[in-house]
Amino acid sequence: MNALDGVRVLDLGTFIAGPYCATVLGEFGAEVIKIEPPDGGDSLRQFGTDTDCGDTLVWLSESRNKQCVTLNLRTPRGLELLRELIVRSDVLVENFRSGVMEKWGLGWDAVHALNPRLVMVRISAYGQTGPYRGRPGFARVAHAFSGLAYLAGEPDRVPVVPGSTSLADYMSGLYGAFGALAALRARDAIGEGQLVDIGLYEPVFRVMDELVPAFEKFGVVRERMGADTVNVCPHSHYRTRDDKWIAIACSNDTMFARLADAMGRPDLAGEGRYGPKTKRLAARDEVNALVAEWVRSLDCDVALARCDAVGVPAGLLNTIADIFEDPQYRARENIRTVDSRIGPLAVPGIVPKLSATPGEIRWLGAGLGAHNAEVLERVLGLPPSEIEALRTQNVI
Repeated sequence: MNALDGVRVLDLGTFIAGPYCATVLGEFGAEVIKIEPPDGGDSLRQFGTDTDCGDTLVWLSESRNKQCVTLNLRTPRGLELLRELIVRSDVLVENFRSGVMEKWGLGWDAVHALNPRLVMVRISAYGQTGPYRGRPGFARVAHAFSGLAYLAGEPDRVPVVPGSTSLADYMSGLYGAFGALAALRARDAIGEGQLVDIGLYEPVFRVMDELVPAFEKFGVVRERMGADTVNVCPHSHYRTRDDKWIAIACSNDTMFARLADAMGRPDLAGEGRYGPKTKRLAARDEVNALVAEWVRSLDCDVALARCDAVGVPAGLLNTIADIFEDPQYRARENIRTVDSRIGPLAVPGIVPKLSATPGEIRWLGAGLGAHNAEVLERVLGLPPSEIEALRTQNVI
């Protein structure tokens, strides 16, 4: 049994945000039907590192468990088939620019009329309302608009892309999956579906800790701090003697006292020079310099062991090569090797871990239109002759 057995999801999305929402639902048992145009498919197939099968590593990894169907939505028959699939589905996911679905006659009011029990997840740059609703946007713009990119990087230097990753896309996909599950739960009570509306910037803005109340209450505009954290110290990255980097996180006075013991400098904590957090924050550069000097005198393994021995949170700044060798990643199956169209391929595992109905990776990203016949026959009841006719008419 899977947690989402019996839930059918139509994935009309492109690139990452919408499709990732569908991917998460598919990992826990939802039947995901990926709808793509016949002429090239989702642009995600060409986004990332190319492979011999014609699709990228990003596609193979992030389109796991999806049944790939092509529909030419520029044709009346293609739109008609999509409407029939909507009638037979539980969730519809899309992340086009606001207004695109309406041009196809498939805005929220239209799909709700077709299938009152349908949950529709819409992820767009700025959401379906507001003065910016028609603007395009990608993760980089969402990082900027949310306030995150302004804070990323060193003081007085160019703001950087946080982690050089499509964070906003993935976070929006996760919030979309959560919204879909909440709406499905509500459907059990009220008997009908609802619209889940997400602006790409909103999930990032939501996790910006105290930025909003700090500005409203005290007028604080946080600036870039590099590896440091605004409210605690020492809480940064430090280079070891063997030229590796570790993160040390002292979130309160007790943690700092433990670190001071590990450093052989208990005089720095308690009633000492830097015992209270307020004193450490006022002398941030001095405290960081003391910790950096201590870490620089030790090899990475020794520094981590000494922190661990006194209960101070610390960890290596892993490269992906480090991650592949790490026993914790191995024990948690955070990396899974799955057969694919280019042979066995390592991909990220499934999060979260459910004790009774764990998710699974059944297959990696399929070829364009690979499931046309299977889905159209099983879901819509079309005979093979009609499916073949749809091919010749360039509908699929």
